Amino acid sequence: MPEISPILAAAAGGLLPALAWLWFWRREDSVHPEPRALIALAFFAGMVTVAVVIPIQKFVAPYLTDYAPMVGIAAQTLVFTAWSAIEEVCKFLAACLTVFRNREDDEPIDPVIYMVTIALGFAAAENTLFLLSPLAGSTVLQTVITGNLRFVGATLLHVLSSSVIGVAIALCFYGSWKQKTLYTTVGVILAASLHALFNFLILNTAEEHLLRTFGLVWVGLIVLLAMLEYIKRIHPVVKKRFL
Repeated sequence: MPEISPILAAAAGGLLPALAWLWFWRREDSVHPEPRALIALAFFAGMVTVAVVIPIQKFVAPYLTDYAPMVGIAAQTLVFTAWSAIEEVCKFLAACLTVFRNREDDEPIDPVIYMVTIALGFAAAENTLFLLSPLAGSTVLQTVITGNLRFVGATLLHVLSSSVIGVAIALCFYGSWKQKTLYTTVGVILAASLHALFNFLILNTAEEHLLRTFGLVWVGLIVLLAMLEYIKRIHPVVKKRFL
């Protein structure tokens, strides 16, 4: 098999599922859809964020493993918790640098769609890297299994955790600067905590029970869809003037 084939196969395995989910989530904003150029920019920003996150994670890992025994926390759990926070903060910053505060970001549901798009771009690049290893040195069956697990679990986790930030921003979309700062900060913390919790469950769950953990993600997505219906009904408060 030519050397380029595993790379193309991994790219397809990472990109196509993410694009399929992107099509699904864009339908949630079908009334006033975001420009395709901004959606593409957000997706690309998410992919680039992986290249930013990985060096940061590798840099902090040695410090965390050295510190973990001093506080009685398992080194692996501490590392994955920190990595979760790094990923969510970087995805949020990617949104701030690219699509947030754009004039098209003009209704509460928009931040949610943008954060979901960035999360899917991130997942596409991350899944491609994960798929490269089995494709390069193992069987197609193993690759399919790896891809399915990440398609069902990790990809949706990125969507769910990052959408928490978008929902937080949406809930205070017409609020004051202080409210937006508070809600956004809480949203980033909740997103990182949710991501870390999932990683903790993955590390401490037997392989035969992993679907239960992924099931929790699906429950979270159902709650997210319900929140989106509520967000669609948020409108600016118009103060009436009495003469």
